[in-house]
Amino acid sequence: MTETVSPARSLHGVVSVPGDKSISHRYAMLAAIAQGDSTIYNFATGADCHSTLACMGELGAGHEFSEQDGRRVLTVHGRGPNGLTEPKRRLDAGNSGSTIRMLSGILAAQPFTTTICGDESLARRPMARIIQPLSRMGAQIQAKDGQFPPLIIQGAELHPIDYAMPVASAQVKSAVLLAGLYAKGETIVREPTATRDHTEIALAELGADISVEPRVVKIRGGAPLTGKTLIVPGDLSSAAFFLVAALILPESDLIVSNVGLNPTRTALLDFLRSAGAPIKVLHIEQINGELIGTLQVRASRIDGGTIQGATTAALIDEIPALAVLGATSKNGLTVRDASELRVKETDRIATIAENLRRMNVQIETTADGFNVPGGQQFRAAELDSYGDHRIAMAFAVAALAADGRCTIQNAEAACVSYPEFFAVLRSIAA
Repeated sequence: MTETVSPARSLHGVVSVPGDKSISHRYAMLAAIAQGDSTIYNFATGADCHSTLACMGELGAGHEFSEQDGRRVLTVHGRGPNGLTEPKRRLDAGNSGSTIRMLSGILAAQPFTTTICGDESLARRPMARIIQPLSRMGAQIQAKDGQFPPLIIQGAELHPIDYAMPVASAQVKSAVLLAGLYAKGETIVREPTATRDHTEIALAELGADISVEPRVVKIRGGAPLTGKTLIVPGDLSSAAFFLVAALILPESDLIVSNVGLNPTRTALLDFLRSAGAPIKVLHIEQINGELIGTLQVRASRIDGGTIQGATTAALIDEIPALAVLGATSKNGLTVRDASELRVKETDRIATIAENLRRMNVQIETTADGFNVPGGQQFRAAELDSYGDHRIAMAFAVAALAADGRCTIQNAEAACVSYPEFFAVLRSIAA
């Protein structure tokens, strides 16, 4: 699918972004192994989270969507900790690294063998970081060349481990914690730097025996989870595209409502504010252990800056959007320590650079990052998502600030996380 994006002067209105992908994945998995039904509001609309639902359905945990007071509601029928059943076919994680990595922690404890695969892009994404700790816990996992999907997971009676992660990763931490639910004893995960804590929060909400200290999480197996009513906050990573667009388009004044403000995810707001972005929190409350609030952003030329170290890990999903912002900033943007971008849905360093250069924007790339000088203008161009949802949306934002209409090839990639993105963008652009 090709999308044509016309230049805009400003963004105005109120935007409600889809449910947070990270939280939706976790709620779907945990609800499936909880006792009783769970009712989930604002479940993510993107394809990735529906891949998780489909996998849980193949494992015997049914679900259905309904309408309640004009809201789309998901009900997951929990099977209890030992109620999942052997699937009749391969599990298909689609394009979702979150699905295959985190679900592997649950599959490692099942009394059957499961094969889980994905699309062509996912088949190129390394899984060694989950294979190693889950194998230490007792599972037997086969993979192509020792690390690539499909994964053949022979479940086992797991034993706890004390695992120091060599690289910070919320997905790896989650896989080990989910396996730890089934292990006899206390599983400990130690992080080199803090990562997203949605799994810890969700586990606590549903009744797991879990404790959290700075960069150390402990879970004791055997405590049953109980289904409940859950509300998914709006996805801050999806909101990032609107925040950037509002900053770079003159006269913009935009409100983003009901967005997740979990402190492990708000590095984006911290970075933008440190660079001079006028972002206000108009409202905030806590629901199911997660902070949810409403943001207001107005147009402003920001200073730019450097993203490196722990900040890079915290902002890894927002870097495509921030690269676009960096080109229009006063001092530009430098990104370091971002080698993980090379093994996302695309090599994001390469696809960011290719599209910026098509728009006559200078960028210098390195093995683990890039530098985009500031004060640049976007030229109209033919762009390509290369099948990557965040690249599609980031360059739709750049197209709004271009000197003419742009086309984006393979724009359907946005459906992975935000099927409504282009329609919403058109509705608020003036």
